[in-house]
Amino acid sequence: MFFDVALAHRIGDRAIELAFVSDARLTALVGPSGAGKTTVLNCIAGLIRPDSGRIAVEGKVLFDSARHVDLPPERRRAGYVFQDGRLFSHLRVSANLAYGERLAPPGDRWIGREEVIALFGIGHLLNRMPATLSGGEAKRVAIGRALLAAPRFLLLDEPFGSLDAPRAEEILQLVERIRDELEIPVLLVSHSGAEVERLADKVVTLA
Repeated sequence: MFFDVALAHRIGDRAIELAFVSDARLTALVGPSGAGKTTVLNCIAGLIRPDSGRIAVEGKVLFDSARHVDLPPERRRAGYVFQDGRLFSHLRVSANLAYGERLAPPGDRWIGREEVIALFGIGHLLNRMPATLSGGEAKRVAIGRALLAAPRFLLLDEPFGSLDAPRAEEILQLVERIRDELEIPVLLVSHSGAEVERLADKVVTLA
């Protein structure tokens, strides 16, 4: 089982409750704006501690409130691509990628820098600063950096948001390649029914 998640968390007067299991290579998490989809990703990544529940990925328990298990983010090895990409604005693309590489212990690396550059078609961007990149280019670099950290699983938060149609199609094709060619489970948050239908083998709805 790739994802085995059951959690409850309250933010102010809003309660988030979600339970699902998935053996799909790509699972989509959908729901209305404000339902807490990003909060769920943050809980899985270890950036937020749920009030209660259990989170396991590929059989490894990341959080279990009953057993007092709460692995820190660096031990969870999640590749997390945020909505805004969060590239380091003061570093060139090559240095942003190198940062991802430095997060991966040598023995855990399963994809190399040259392979990422070729897979994502970003060789011509290596000397560019993030501020000079288009939205689609920045997304490709952000996903590449996440993979170079040798994650055990990938979390994608609205990776197609704010992109025009041609750029969104580029990233859709890239995510399809990750799903089909790389041995890594993906949890995708998206508000687009067409994107979810095209990409996901399983859909989880957060009301």
